[in-house]
Amino acid sequence: MFPACGNITHMLRCDTFLHSFTDPTAVTTPSTSETLLKVLRQALRPLVRLMLAKGIAYPQLIELLKSLYVELAVRDFPVPGKDQTDSRISLLTGIHRKDVKRLRALPPADERVPDTVSFGMRLINAWQMPPFADEEGMPLPLPRLASHGGELSFETLVTSVSKDIRSRAVLDEWTRLGIASVDSDNIVTLMTDAFVPHQGFAEKAFYFGHNLHDHAAAAASNLLGERAPYLERSVQYSHLPASVVQALAKDAEGSGMRLLKTLNRKAQTAGMASQADGETVSAEAGQRFTFGIYFYADDAVDEAVVETAGVPPEENP
Repeated sequence: MFPACGNITHMLRCDTFLHSFTDPTAVTTPSTSETLLKVLRQALRPLVRLMLAKGIAYPQLIELLKSLYVELAVRDFPVPGKDQTDSRISLLTGIHRKDVKRLRALPPADERVPDTVSFGMRLINAWQMPPFADEEGMPLPLPRLASHGGELSFETLVTSVSKDIRSRAVLDEWTRLGIASVDSDNIVTLMTDAFVPHQGFAEKAFYFGHNLHDHAAAAASNLLGERAPYLERSVQYSHLPASVVQALAKDAEGSGMRLLKTLNRKAQTAGMASQADGETVSAEAGQRFTFGIYFYADDAVDEAVVETAGVPPEENP
C-alpha cells in the first residue's frame, strides 16, 4: 500500500520526490529538447486519444502541425532587418521549402467564435445580472413571454441582448442543448452556470479549444520565462480512496464556481462602469483574460508503467 501523498503546483509527487534521494541513479540531467519531448508525450496522450476516437488520422494531424509550425515561425520568430523567406522558415521548422511555400499561400484558418457561442455567452452573462438574477448572481426562473412577466421575462432578456433573434428560437435551441428548461407553466430555468452545452459537439469543442489553448499558453509562457509568470497552480494527490476523491471533487466544484461567479460579476461591473464614464477601449488596445478551474481524477498508475509504455515486451524463450 502507498500512503496518500500530494503537493501543491509543480513539485514532484512525494513518492517520486523521496525516491530521488534514495536512488542516485534517479537524478538525471537530459537536454532541454529531450526533457520537453518527454513531457509533451505525456501532455499529448489525451489529445491523441481524442483524435483516434473522432476519426482524425495521423496524416491529418501532420498537415495541421505543419501549418502551425509555419504560421508561428513567420509570426513569432522574425530576424530583425531580414525577410521571412521560405528558405529561412524551412530551416527553422524542418519542413520542406515546397511545403512552406504551399502553406504560406493558404488563406488563414477561420477561428472565429461561433455565433451560437458568442450570443450564448452574452445572454447568460445578462441572466446573471440584476434584474434577471438575485443579489448573489443566481439566475432567476423567468416567465417565457413578456405578456406574462413584463420586464422580467425570458423574452425581454433575449431582446436586451439582441433584437434580431427571437426568444422562441433561442429557447428551442437551448432546451435541445440542455442549457435551459421550460415547465408546464411556461417558466424558463437556466440549467447551468455557464454556456456549457450538454449536447452540441461544435459548441463544446469551441470551449475545449479555447480553454485548453489558454491554459497551455500560460504554462508554456512560464516555462519559456519570457515574462512575469502567469498564475498556474494545482493540488495533486495519489493513492486516495475513490470516496474521498468524489467528496473533494464536489468541494472543488462548489468553491471554484463561487470564485468564478465573483470574478464574473466584478468584470461585468467594471465594464459597465467604464462605459458609463465614457471610457472606450479599442479592439487593438483592449485586453482579454481567462481564469478557469478543472478537476481530473483517475486510477493511480505506477510511474514505471507509464515510462515503459510503447516498449514491446521481450519475446518468451
